Amino acid sequence: MNKKKLIASIAILTLVITSAFAIRTYFKIYGTNTVKEGFVYIKTNSSLDDLKTELKPFLKNTASFDWVAKRKKYTSKIRAGKFKITKGISNNDLVNLLRSGKQTPVTLIFNNQHTLEDLAGRIATQIEADSTAILNAITDSDFLKKEGFTKKTILGIFIPNSYEFYWNSTGVGFRDKMLNEYHRFWTTERTEKATKLKLSKTEIIALASIVQKETAKISERPTVAGLYLNRIKRRIPLQADPTIIYALKEKYGQDYSVKRVLLKDLRIQSQYNTYINRGIPPSLIAMPDISSIDAVLNAQKHNYIYMCASTEKIGFHAFATTLRKHNSNAAKYHRWMNAQGINR
Repeated sequence: MNKKKLIASIAILTLVITSAFAIRTYFKIYGTNTVKEGFVYIKTNSSLDDLKTELKPFLKNTASFDWVAKRKKYTSKIRAGKFKITKGISNNDLVNLLRSGKQTPVTLIFNNQHTLEDLAGRIATQIEADSTAILNAITDSDFLKKEGFTKKTILGIFIPNSYEFYWNSTGVGFRDKMLNEYHRFWTTERTEKATKLKLSKTEIIALASIVQKETAKISERPTVAGLYLNRIKRRIPLQADPTIIYALKEKYGQDYSVKRVLLKDLRIQSQYNTYINRGIPPSLIAMPDISSIDAVLNAQKHNYIYMCASTEKIGFHAFATTLRKHNSNAAKYHRWMNAQGINR
């Protein structure tokens, strides 16, 4: 082989090798590498190794993703969040997606939580922040003082509903957004209705929590709310059994079971005992939902001042305008409770 042929052969071989390397590099960068669709959750302060561990179930070749990520200098400042992975995308597109921070929001949902601890635990299952961080943010003394709440009343800013959040929200981020949602909930119309009732927002929420606990029937809540407002106007104690149960649980613990309020319970010394204290308790006794709050703001106008659980329409109440009629209703209910064997 003469010198010219040798040089030509070497040139061709070099071209082939270079082409093969270029093709391989191209497919590493732009070839498809995700094998399924789904969501990946990247924690705050994750390293590249942490990221690869989370991505592994979605990748055909983790090593090629690692190679591209390093070439694109995506080895630090990895963004946290929930990201949607599409099947069949390249490493280049995947890195661009994760680097952009264009995460998919989560729909955060909570119902009527009884305590701040319950709420924090529920939220912690839906965003990155743990229950301790959430609880600490909600009960932060500086925050409470600035916004005019206490550890007892702050539960009232959380209106059960569904809300859009980013998965990597912090406890403070969750708290602040919910405060904004609370202010949004109190529209001019709702605020004017509260003013006409001569009640503060805190008092409306507290009364709504009693209505919430008194009846599970949404259709009955405006009637119950109207009854309590009648009692407030006449300076008659609310005499709401749910407040007694709340006081008992405060004294004996949240696990204390009460299915029947006894006469001795009505003497418990507590600000929440509405049998011995007039007016609305100092804070809510549970988290009311929107229907209960609006039931207070749009209470039914009637003359009822007494109510008792109905024995004829289970789940509803028998209402009365006179003590005589109420005593008759109550006697029926007590006989029914005795027949069911409910003593406590």
